[in-house]
Amino acid sequence: MKRLGIYVQVPFCQTKCTYCNFHTGVVAKERFRPYVAAVCREIREHRELVRAAGVTWGTGPLQESREVNECSHGGTARGEGAASRSSGQASGENKETECAVDTVYFGGGTPSLLETRQLEDILEAIRETSGTNGSRSVEVEGGFAPPWGPESNRDSVRPRREEGGPPDSHHNELANRSGENQAVFQEVTLEADPETVEEEKAAAWVRAGINRVSFGVQSFSDKELKAAGRMHRRTDIYRAVPILREAGIRNISFDLIAGLPHQTKDSWKQSLAQLISLEPEHVSVYLLEVDEGSRLGQALLTGSGQYSAGAVPSEDEMAEFYEMARAALGAAGYRHYEISNWAKPGFASKHNLKYWRREPYLGFGAGAHSFSGRQRWANAHDAAAYVRAIESGRLPLEQLETVTGEQALDEELFLGLRQLDGIDVGRIEREYGVTLGGRLEPLAAAGLLEREGDVVRLAEEKLSVSNEVFVELMK
Repeated sequence: MKRLGIYVQVPFCQTKCTYCNFHTGVVAKERFRPYVAAVCREIREHRELVRAAGVTWGTGPLQESREVNECSHGGTARGEGAASRSSGQASGENKETECAVDTVYFGGGTPSLLETRQLEDILEAIRETSGTNGSRSVEVEGGFAPPWGPESNRDSVRPRREEGGPPDSHHNELANRSGENQAVFQEVTLEADPETVEEEKAAAWVRAGINRVSFGVQSFSDKELKAAGRMHRRTDIYRAVPILREAGIRNISFDLIAGLPHQTKDSWKQSLAQLISLEPEHVSVYLLEVDEGSRLGQALLTGSGQYSAGAVPSEDEMAEFYEMARAALGAAGYRHYEISNWAKPGFASKHNLKYWRREPYLGFGAGAHSFSGRQRWANAHDAAAYVRAIESGRLPLEQLETVTGEQALDEELFLGLRQLDGIDVGRIEREYGVTLGGRLEPLAAAGLLEREGDVVRLAEEKLSVSNEVFVELMK
């Protein structure tokens, strides 16, 4: 069965971090209600909105149709062969492949600022639109046809336990809490800041169906957190984790940033040690991005010295911090599965894997991106403009692009190589009708890539400079 991911953008924060280059804003809570209402409307009217906006993903992936078409995440961008593969045969010439929403991700911004009822409303809109009265399917031009309903979602979407992963009993409990006729998702992630976690809210999140929380920890050093403009402090992290555990969250992810102002080798080592002591199931480590989209980035580029820019570690130091993280997390039992991500067995991010595997996903909210396999599109970033557009019955697209076969091939390569398992060169060559030796062999000879049979992956010692490798690959 094919899977569809849902991403919901919540572009609101309590404060703007100095390193942040996202389109987020600090607004009064009164702005949350109309925004959530607009997101719910976008979800429920998705079929009409995407069609009117010029998206050619059939009738829209979240609505019922009388016919079943193919369910493919390749579409014409990967050639006719990729779009025509299917596990079952429908009547006539159509092939039927079942699909279902299995992951929902609330990102931001700080989605944990929303009232629990508002999060519930969004999840309810997704469940309602995906159907609760029998299996539904969608006619989709070129390739996506998800079936909906309590039977398909409760039975076939129920997660199969992975070795070392969360026990089935916990997911069944979440399913029971979320209602007998509601769709059950494998993974529902809520991004949260530690200071926003409260006992009552955490318990309500679990009742709503949220089973994964991603913490923007960034550092365990109060000096670094303060310089970065973060609201929380080290004690907030230690306070929040037991609350989530007691509420029933069995899947917690921590983010760390290597390269914050005032960060040293010793402080980074301490952050890693304290993170490991709290035993999150998943860890993301990002290198500080320096660009003009953030206040700190501008200060670094202009040499102004504002926002503690003079205390930012060098690129070499950041690379060393990354290698320290690889060693410490590996020794603690975390599997390094993507350049920036580590997980205990069974806890790799199911939603984020869709991005790296070029699987279909729908984004709702201001600035949210979607991908059908043949097209990518994105909503306008301005939250107020987004709300006005949805209220007027219009999808405010900021970007709409049909992915060419050449673009799809490039995505297969650089997204696939972000995963430490690497890419299957034989499969890609067969599906795209190309020969990749001329692109890959020079990089392997230069020590940037490693090859083992048909599998090609980034050289282990080049992970911290992966962007440089990708630049060479795309030439």
